[in-house]
Amino acid sequence: MTSLIPAFTTSTSNRQIVLAQRPQGSPTRSDFTLRETPVVAPQAGQFLVRNLYLSADPVQRGWASNPALTPIDAPMRALAVGVVIDSRDASIQAGDVVYGFLGWQDYALVTRADLLSHIPTPRMPLSTYAGVLGMPGVTAWLALHDIAPPSAGKSVLVSTAAGTVGSIVGQIARQTGAHVIGLTGSDDKVARCVDRFGYHAAYNYKTGDLAETLAAAQPGGFDIYFDNTGGWILDTAIRAMARFGRIVQCGTAATSSWSPPPTGLRNERELLMRALTWTGFVIFDHVPRFSEAIDRLSDMLIAGQLHHDEVVEPGLERISAVLEALFTGSNAGKTLIYIGED
Repeated sequence: MTSLIPAFTTSTSNRQIVLAQRPQGSPTRSDFTLRETPVVAPQAGQFLVRNLYLSADPVQRGWASNPALTPIDAPMRALAVGVVIDSRDASIQAGDVVYGFLGWQDYALVTRADLLSHIPTPRMPLSTYAGVLGMPGVTAWLALHDIAPPSAGKSVLVSTAAGTVGSIVGQIARQTGAHVIGLTGSDDKVARCVDRFGYHAAYNYKTGDLAETLAAAQPGGFDIYFDNTGGWILDTAIRAMARFGRIVQCGTAATSSWSPPPTGLRNERELLMRALTWTGFVIFDHVPRFSEAIDRLSDMLIAGQLHHDEVVEPGLERISAVLEALFTGSNAGKTLIYIGED
């Protein structure tokens, strides 16, 4: 095994964080419980993964509310990075690093269909493959380049600008010569956007009048808006767009529930008169392109062109609290739970 793979032990018992009840809005710690089950050997076409880094992501709010994706008493549907310890798939070898739908558990019995990336020879620490080189980083790279490519002279607005996706979007856009403005939810995150992630300016959307702030920041309107929040922030930002602007809809974190559908401002007139292009992006539609994006982002990391915030905490029992923190805004960067050896 490469030295980038941290130490881990194996066991015949599999600890799992399972969904105990359907969340009412955003998931909280009380919606989950811990159980242990036997480790099951792989059959033909399967492989057994020892999870090392568990991820908590905003998309899990939707997964937890969907019985087809996460049944009650089943391990929480989740992304994780792990090492293959036994394989009955000729294309996957013991010792390979994989990232995908491995669940909140010590061991995952999966097939290639459950993977987002297969990393036989890691170039970076394994934790990065769940963050800057995982779903958040690949989302930022593909969504921005496919839907609204930035360039010199363009103005770019990013919501959740200090988050795991937004911070990478901002840096990619800045390196093209675009003028990049961030929106975030605290003064500390405003400072991090500018000092660490290279935004030309950033603003706390919780203070002041956002419409006035955006008008002053870019009087001619924004050419690109990369939106991770939706809700009233989107309602305001769409009225600050330049004609022929492009909106990337990558998340809807501002809305805790879609049943019943929420109501708000009517935006179709803004789309019409500003001749806007408004496109949704779902990363799981683009799994075949993960390796392409990972290679490009890895090159940027190695060259020192990309900063990312990562917090790694030990203990399987901590993961549900990490997910809860995502929806209160108390997280700082990508937080992962490490379940290898202490």
